[in-house]
Amino acid sequence: MTSSSPSSAETLERIHAALEAAREVLNRFTPGAIEAQYKVGTDPVTEADHAVDAVLKKNLLRAGEGWLSEETVDDFTRLDKRRVWVVDPLDGTREFVQGIPEFCVSIAMVENGIPVAGGICNPATDELILGSRDTGVTYNGKPAQPSQRKDLHGALVLASRSEVKRGEWKQFESAEFNIRPMGSVAYKLGLVAAGRADLTFTLVPKNEWDVAAGAALVESAGGWTLKLDQSPLRCNQKDPLISGLLAGGPFLREALLAMLDQHAQTAGADKQV
Repeated sequence: MTSSSPSSAETLERIHAALEAAREVLNRFTPGAIEAQYKVGTDPVTEADHAVDAVLKKNLLRAGEGWLSEETVDDFTRLDKRRVWVVDPLDGTREFVQGIPEFCVSIAMVENGIPVAGGICNPATDELILGSRDTGVTYNGKPAQPSQRKDLHGALVLASRSEVKRGEWKQFESAEFNIRPMGSVAYKLGLVAAGRADLTFTLVPKNEWDVAAGAALVESAGGWTLKLDQSPLRCNQKDPLISGLLAGGPFLREALLAMLDQHAQTAGADKQV
């Protein structure tokens, strides 16, 4: 085998095979009837998270590649690698534990810091979203593209269920777009990539494993992503925590950024009063 990088088609085949293997593992568990432990803070983790992590690593990782996963201790050897897998074995564990069908397996291939290919599988809804910058994106095997909507009026925005519950989206209650709370940021990004929603954004920091696959899919489909601070997303950083992520169809970027800037200015003015 040559030392050149695998083709996008080969990378996607590996992602697809790993997602199918993960789906088989998850079929052994019943959402809503699984015991959860809790990490530092309130994030749940289950036996399913660890089992999927193991099968993903077995199916994906090859010599010379790096690995960053929510459920694997980070040893930083990935920082020296050009190609790095960034995965979340089960994004939306909270929903999985509660039996809400808003969770997924999330896999990204990152090359030189850029998410170039990704795959997201929600086994509860039987949705599979795959794609790369070279091949475009498919939704359940059919070509997909993001929303072509040109303005925010009536747009469907997927919001974090946790953020909405904490009241962080109250500032947008009178906005011209429609808000739908949902679990799993990776799943939300996948739906935006496939044109099932117009926009999604987070108001709190996220980790690379939460967003890398979804960002790869949105960008590969023809949409756009930015970090919450409006800088480009770079992955395989020593600290995988990012400010948050914005994503949407190609014609909604400027409108969303203008609206968020306006809200930030209003919030700043309110604090000064």
